[in-house]
Amino acid sequence: MAAVTEGENENGHSRERGAVGLKQRIHRRHQALTEAAERRREARDGRSVPEEQSDYFSNAFNHERAQIEELLRRCYGAERTSAFEILDQAKLRTEQLQKFLKDSSGFLKNYELQQAQDAFRKLQSSLEETREEVLPKKKFAFKARSKTSEPTPQQTPGSDEAAADDVGGTQVDGAVTVEQCGFSNMENAFLTKTAEEIQKQDVLLTHLTNCRVRLKGCPSTLHLKDIDGCEILCGPVSSSVFVDRCQNSMLALACQQLRTHNTTDTQVYLHVTSRAIIENCRGVGFAPFSWSYPTLEEDFRLSSLDRGRNNWNTVDDFNWLAVGTPSPNWSVIPEEDRKISWDL
Repeated sequence: MAAVTEGENENGHSRERGAVGLKQRIHRRHQALTEAAERRREARDGRSVPEEQSDYFSNAFNHERAQIEELLRRCYGAERTSAFEILDQAKLRTEQLQKFLKDSSGFLKNYELQQAQDAFRKLQSSLEETREEVLPKKKFAFKARSKTSEPTPQQTPGSDEAAADDVGGTQVDGAVTVEQCGFSNMENAFLTKTAEEIQKQDVLLTHLTNCRVRLKGCPSTLHLKDIDGCEILCGPVSSSVFVDRCQNSMLALACQQLRTHNTTDTQVYLHVTSRAIIENCRGVGFAPFSWSYPTLEEDFRLSSLDRGRNNWNTVDDFNWLAVGTPSPNWSVIPEEDRKISWDL
């Protein structure tokens, strides 16, 4: 084999050094390109986040505003009781929309915020105008009493409390209010009301724990408050059901409107002719009304509820304004998990 000369060795080392240098330059160039691309991506993402937030806000805000405006249009021509309930619903949704606007102001541009605030003020004005037109305030007049007339025993001075007792009511700030029938402050009890006892009265259930309640008949309204671990079944309610601070319970309700607040881990078997409303709730499940008793159909007739119209799975969550995304605070109870027998 031929001997390798000193010059050839030097040339070989030079080629090796050149190859290493080329690799290093290629690596540094690739690293620089990668870092530049990353900086461009970060800059692009930084711009897209506010844009995506702005688009989301605009879609959600305009959708909810349109829903409230539709509620206001429905007030005209409605009966006074229905109009009052619709306006109350519109007011609550307007308050929720105001909170959504306030929470979103941090990322909106000035002109976007100004446009939204102007639109909200117009909505508030429409709400007040609709209320004044549909539910005008009644004018009260005091009837003059004859100076010569003597007060009757039932009208003696200071007898307001007695008058309240005569109608089964209580006095609040000088006004007489009719006392509601129902149950309060009870634990581990089986409680019932018959149709004769209810007779289209307002029914109040409050501070009940581990109770089973059966209300047969046709209440005018139903109020549930501070309910824990109860099973409450109620016949058709001619107007609204109001639920507040209910937990770990099971309800069977039929009504014109359901409004549920501050409620957790509760199942509702529902027949409702409008849209159910929840607010500050979580873990609420819905299924169709399935309780039955011998006079149920007659009670439906007396309540004037439409037996063929049930919006049990149409629920408005005032804490969830995301358009096209289901609320995580309520769900439909799977058919295999629904209760079908309510016998004790």
